[in-house]
Amino acid sequence: MFLELIAVIIAGIAAAGVVMLLNRTLKGRLPRWMAPVAAGLAMIGVTIASEYGWYGRTRAALPEGVEVAETVQNKSFYRPWTYAVPYVDRFAAIDTATMKSHEAHPQVYLAEVYFFGRWAPLSKRPAVLDCGKWRRALVANGTVFSGNSLPAGLDWVAGAPEDALLTTACGG
Repeated sequence: MFLELIAVIIAGIAAAGVVMLLNRTLKGRLPRWMAPVAAGLAMIGVTIASEYGWYGRTRAALPEGVEVAETVQNKSFYRPWTYAVPYVDRFAAIDTATMKSHEAHPQVYLAEVYFFGRWAPLSKRPAVLDCGKWRRALVANGTVFSGNSLPAGLDWVAGAPEDALLTTACGG
């Protein structure tokens, strides 16, 4: 966040500097308000580019085997351009490379689910995904498959037909 703030400030200073140099070469023919307006527009432009580029940069940095399951797009009244083109500010990803299946229940998997947010710290939760009954449950850290039964006390959520986590883990 701090580096983005520095980038926005530098963009504003650079745009104002370019307008001032242009004004000097034109021997003062540009209006005085042109430099601060150029600085403000450059700062807004860099902010917008940073917001729209976050998801692509973050997704590209995911390791092999981590697949994006679901994205959440954002629209805000104080960002009117987002109504025309919403941007992704949160998404969930599943680590399919380290998914473990249950010996007694081959359609039940234990997987790590990662929750990414634009200005939020990364959150990681293990989840039990039942592809046979199309349901899922987030569990406490340290949960393991053992014996012939599933872990006790799971808060199962029935998956909708288009449930993103189950679709990604179960292959559609």
